[in-house]
Amino acid sequence: MRISELSQRSGVPMATIKYYRREGLLPEGRALNPTAVEYGEEHVQRLRLIRSLIQLGGLSVARAREVLEAVDRPLDAFETLGVVHHALPVPSADKSGKGGRNDDGPGGAGDEEAPGGTAARVEALIETMGWQISGESPHRPALAESLAALCRLGADYTAEDLLPYARLATATADLDFAQLEGIEDRIALAERAVVLGVLSEPVVMLLRRLAQEDANHRRHDRRACGRDESPEG
Repeated sequence: MRISELSQRSGVPMATIKYYRREGLLPEGRALNPTAVEYGEEHVQRLRLIRSLIQLGGLSVARAREVLEAVDRPLDAFETLGVVHHALPVPSADKSGKGGRNDDGPGGAGDEEAPGGTAARVEALIETMGWQISGESPHRPALAESLAALCRLGADYTAEDLLPYARLATATADLDFAQLEGIEDRIALAERAVVLGVLSEPVVMLLRRLAQEDANHRRHDRRACGRDESPEG
C-alpha cells in the first residue's frame, strides 16, 4: 500500500507518518522507485502501537522510541510487558512537587529513611503481600511519595491499612492479565498492555466512585431507618 492508504488504514495523517519515520519510530517501507514507497500490514500495526504509546500513554517521542526499540529486540512476553509497564507515566498523589522528601525534620512523616517512613511502609507492604517487584520499578518510590503526600494532609496510612487495598489490586491485576492471555505477537501484546494500563485506570476509578456513592446511600438509608424505628420520647 502507498502512504495515502497507510494513512487511511491507520487513521494517522500522512505528515505524522513522515514525522514518525524521520524520528525512527516507523521502519522504512519498500522502495518501488525513487519517488514511491510501499508499506505493509506491519506498518499499520506499528502505527497503532506508536499512537497508543504517544496519544494514550502520554509518552514523549524519545520515550516511545525506547519502548519500540525494546519491543524490536527478541524479548519474551514477560520482558515486553515489563518494558511497557515501566515506561507508562507513573501516577502520584503528590501534587506539591516535594515527593517523599521530609518536611518535618528527621523521622518526620515524609522521611523515607526513617524506620516508620513511607518507603519502609511500602517495603513492609510488598514483603507482606509477597509481591515480586524489580529494583528498577518506578512504582515503589512513587507509592512512597504518594503516602508522604497523604501524611502531610493528615491521612496517615500504615502498611496494615493498605493491605485490603493491596489484595484488591492483586485481584484487579489478575483480571488485567487474563485479557493478555493468548496474544503471541509482541507488538500486539505491547499495544494491548498500553490500552489496559491507560484506559482501564479511569474505568476502575469510576467503578470505585460509583461504589462509594452506593455505599453512601446504603449507610444513609440504614441511619434513616434507625431513626424512624426508634421509640419516641
